[in-house]
Amino acid sequence: MARFLFGTIPLTGHFNPGAPIARRLVERGHEVRWHTGSLFRSKVEATGARYVPMRAAKDFHDTTVGDVFPARNGLSDFQKLKFDLSNFFVDSAPGQLADLEAELRDFPADVVVCDTGFLGASLLQEKRGLPWATFGITAMTVASADTAPFGLGFMPSSTPLGRLRNRALAWGVNNVVFRDINARLNRMRAGLGLPTTRQPIFDVPVSPFLYLQGSVPSFEYPRTDLPPQVHFIGPFLPEAPADWTPPAWWDELRAHPRPVVHVTQGTLATEAPHLILATLRALADEDVWVVAATGGQPVEWLGAGPFPANARVERFIPYAHLMPRVSVMVTNGGYGGVQCALARGVPLVCAGTSEEKPEIANRIAWTGVGVNLATKTPSPEQVRRAVRTVLDTPGFRERARRLQEEIATYDAPTRAAELLERLAETRQPVRATASRQ
Repeated sequence: MARFLFGTIPLTGHFNPGAPIARRLVERGHEVRWHTGSLFRSKVEATGARYVPMRAAKDFHDTTVGDVFPARNGLSDFQKLKFDLSNFFVDSAPGQLADLEAELRDFPADVVVCDTGFLGASLLQEKRGLPWATFGITAMTVASADTAPFGLGFMPSSTPLGRLRNRALAWGVNNVVFRDINARLNRMRAGLGLPTTRQPIFDVPVSPFLYLQGSVPSFEYPRTDLPPQVHFIGPFLPEAPADWTPPAWWDELRAHPRPVVHVTQGTLATEAPHLILATLRALADEDVWVVAATGGQPVEWLGAGPFPANARVERFIPYAHLMPRVSVMVTNGGYGGVQCALARGVPLVCAGTSEEKPEIANRIAWTGVGVNLATKTPSPEQVRRAVRTVLDTPGFRERARRLQEEIATYDAPTRAAELLERLAETRQPVRATASRQ
């Protein structure tokens, strides 16, 4: 039996991918403790892990981000990305480190497991030498000569000219665009007695021991220089909740069959329901069902209504139940939702520009599994045309189904557990074979 200490920043998209890994480790007889926000306590305990509260680290949640970080409200999309890197990741790291060190006095973990936003694990390794693993909760951030720096939303290019572009962009990002964030990172490190680092900010959370990417190779840009400790393990798919009660309208989808269009803005980009409202209006006169999920926000967030006759709106619908019925998903580009759609062969329409959403939207277009509208505020007509294009063009669904077939060959929780067990046993980097990268 090994001991695993998980750490995740307290946001749904960072927490949820770790849950099936923790559950599988517990099922295999290991002891797991999990340090994260208080609103995730019941979810931690549902995996069989023991909850570890945030004491020194800042405790927040998707629903409280605007209150805990009021300076974030009203920022442009790119400024929000920089704010998040500074506040969620860099400034939170010393508190995470303090909490992890306190927990280790009672729980001598063999491995620390964290999401790509939780920098405390890398600091702990530098301080104490404890091996750590990262699970990738979004499109791969690993720097490469074959790709532009993460966050810019550029398509990949490995031609000589493309590599020159990538190198120039990387210099500009590290020395100009994110210069202030890199300086902030190094001030934080100096305060902890650690040396200056020249690592790009998105490479800092990439564990040199084990990196678990929650997707499949065909949904990621090819890299000839992919680090050997990077493993594609398949998507972190949520399990169907046992206590979910279908809404009253659920059987209508089967009784009156027509294409089902699902629309969501995820759980973080909820300042205004632009995409959901545009989709409801766009498809009001189309012969489809439109099923909207508000990401936990009350339905009243969408306004007083009334909603179109073909629309059905809920705060939350488990994807394990919904996706088998969906023909097209309209999304702002949340990575978890996109992976759930592709696991069911569902093509996509993407309209998202906040956080890292442009990177995910570009991968949707690059793989040919959907349409990228390249805006977070599309007009109803833009949405209508995109949905009709995806519904009427078989190639989108065919390519989505090919990805579905690839995803079906992976078992993310089991593969993650096997690799983590190997790391706990050897305390050395776990290298991937070429066929599973």
